[in-house]
Amino acid sequence: MMPNTTFTLRPMLADDLPAILAVQRQCYLPEMNEDGATWCGRLAAAPDFAWVGERDGSVCAYLATYPSQQGKITPLGGDFIVAEAADCLYFHDLAVAPAAAGSGLGAQLVGHALAAARQQGLAQAALVCVQQAFAFWQRNGFVEQTALTAAGQAALATYPGPARYMLRSTA
Repeated sequence: MMPNTTFTLRPMLADDLPAILAVQRQCYLPEMNEDGATWCGRLAAAPDFAWVGERDGSVCAYLATYPSQQGKITPLGGDFIVAEAADCLYFHDLAVAPAAAGSGLGAQLVGHALAAARQQGLAQAALVCVQQAFAFWQRNGFVEQTALTAAGQAALATYPGPARYMLRSTA
């Protein structure tokens, strides 16, 4: 835990990619790591919806989101396809390096993204919860959704389990 630590949130840049991939490797199972080309495509698709948290100039967390539609689940390794008629902000990936765990940085990034969603008129936020993050997402107002389409179930199945689709209001 890192009490009294100051973090800076800022837009994600292409130059951050090596640090993002390093944080990803620290946080996820190897089969969940997504490659640099995938990340470049995502940043190009939704540059205004990706942020990093840094301390002393070093990236120690990131959040990649994009405007989407409720119920549409991005498969692991899938492209960000920004919806023309978006009704939610899809949180694809939040990771906080172990050195910053317990600092509140993850919740700061979530709050920042929810504010961006409200500014864009997006009333909902959605995500796929993986690994041991269920309690974190519940604390941040997300609720598991079990009524999924066949396409949603298939996309959810691309994640090593358990994987859960979750939703919350941006209000």
